[in-house]
Amino acid sequence: MTPLPVSRLVLWRHGRTEWNAAGRFQGRMDPPLDAVGRRQAVESAPHLVESARLDGDAVVVSSDLSRAADTAAALATLLGVGVRHDPRLREHGMGSWEGLTRDEVADRYPDQFADWLAGRPVRGRGGEEAEAVAERAFAALVDLPPAPVAVVVSHGGTSGRLLERLLGLAPDQRRLFGPLGNCAWTELLEHSGRWRVLRHNSAAPSSDGTAAPAPTGNGAAVPAGASPEEGAPAADADAVL
Repeated sequence: MTPLPVSRLVLWRHGRTEWNAAGRFQGRMDPPLDAVGRRQAVESAPHLVESARLDGDAVVVSSDLSRAADTAAALATLLGVGVRHDPRLREHGMGSWEGLTRDEVADRYPDQFADWLAGRPVRGRGGEEAEAVAERAFAALVDLPPAPVAVVVSHGGTSGRLLERLLGLAPDQRRLFGPLGNCAWTELLEHSGRWRVLRHNSAAPSSDGTAAPAPTGNGAAVPAGASPEEGAPAADADAVL
């Protein structure tokens, strides 16, 4: 694998949008954070700083879509650093599914939806193949400046494909890890030329009393209910791209 200019990575998913709450596929479209998402970004940033031991030496790079860029800004403000915006970190293009809910996709494209649920390639919808998403996102990391750690603020599908690319997982191992919730993160460390997951789906405690996703890592088994379809809230379509 091509070496990266950083030895530690944090993959941070953006906060919630109204489309997330409605179970609507966003893809390359650009709905903004809703009130909950803006609060998630502000409240999660200090927990992320503490959990990942971040300081002003960290690089913050973000998708240029507003839901990711605005999430990244909350962290960058706290660290006193700038944000690098890179379109290669945009969400997985979903073609004809973008703007539709899960139920609408299941009704209009039942065969495609069945393939998606099963983790098989989805043919005929347009958009991007998973491998292309992984390669463009990885290329964005190759171009980062040298730093001890980079926080990569992106999307549910893109973060998943990038994680699989970093770990060298085969196509039939897609979705081995459960999906990231809104404003949840995965931390990885490079060691002897390979990437190791330190923690996965970590999140700040929710101010509204709802439970944060249970983190996994350090060899821990993925908890029950963390399969791609079961592990994400039923409404959150983009979490399991």
